[in-house]
Amino acid sequence: MAAPGSVEELRSRVVLGEFGVRNVHTTDFPGNYSGHDDSWDKEKFEKNFRVDVIHMDESTLEFDMVGIDAAIANAFRRILLAEVPSMAVEKVFVYNNTSIVQDEILAHRLGLIPIRADPRLFEYKSEEDECDEINTLQFQLKIKCSKNPQAARESSDPNELYINHKVYSKHMEWVPLGSQADNLNADFRPVHDDILIAQLRPGQEIDVLMHCVKGIGKDHAKFSPVATASYRLLPEITLLQPIEGEAAERLKKCFSPGVIEIQEIKGRKVARVANARLDTFSREIFRHDDLKTLVRLARVRDHYVFSVESTGILPPDVLVSEAVKVLMGKCQRFLEELKSIQKK
Repeated sequence: MAAPGSVEELRSRVVLGEFGVRNVHTTDFPGNYSGHDDSWDKEKFEKNFRVDVIHMDESTLEFDMVGIDAAIANAFRRILLAEVPSMAVEKVFVYNNTSIVQDEILAHRLGLIPIRADPRLFEYKSEEDECDEINTLQFQLKIKCSKNPQAARESSDPNELYINHKVYSKHMEWVPLGSQADNLNADFRPVHDDILIAQLRPGQEIDVLMHCVKGIGKDHAKFSPVATASYRLLPEITLLQPIEGEAAERLKKCFSPGVIEIQEIKGRKVARVANARLDTFSREIFRHDDLKTLVRLARVRDHYVFSVESTGILPPDVLVSEAVKVLMGKCQRFLEELKSIQKK
């Protein structure tokens, strides 16, 4: 723990005060602090850098990335949002649409439906390329609403009166191109079956053909493979002196649930920091004059808590590994540019 006001605090902590935030900017660059060698060293970086997976399920991933600068952390976040590719509807061929949803709006809604398809199986398609099995996925949506002859005469519920009156993403059917059905051992479909596309009434119908292509979020948000990708600095809460009794109870209420716990020590209630990671730093503590001087709020400058939520196209751990590959590719191209300049 860095002591308050020390050089180590300036170098490694962002401190939250009552009227502002201190030590916001990175200051550990070479020559800034006497007695500290802050020049970049590969071995030191490899020793300090680590990635800890905290929680992972089929759609979300929370992990810690420790020992890096904010620029690198932000690069991962931006790559996840805008440069990891996915498949999405790009062209919609409307053969018939008698619903109340205009063709343009219908095409836009279809484009935003996430498609469960691994983009690594496909190539990018340019405007000059023909649609084929290596650059395009084809889906068809053909549905017509009709009256339900079995509906009760006195019923007013559309779910009883009509058949196919709600058009869902589950009605989109994959139409294999070329040898896709034989070569690609996959069942391409929308991630969620219950996305409402339109509502119909008897006699209305929708008949469209869709072409899905590979793209990145930088071109259009529909290609972004993540619902959210964010990071925050790890919170650090330090009790500067023991807090007991009624003050401990009030202290507990100043933070998010699970951050502060009350312990019974020799018959006295004593507050302790249980899990600072859970706190959102509302700074409620500064509303209590008798408590605000007893607690220090800070964030660890090089400890980033990442939260990644996939749209379901790919598992979140795969998305992170793909983001790493994209960043590695950028670095490689930069090195090649430097070599070509040196040769000149």
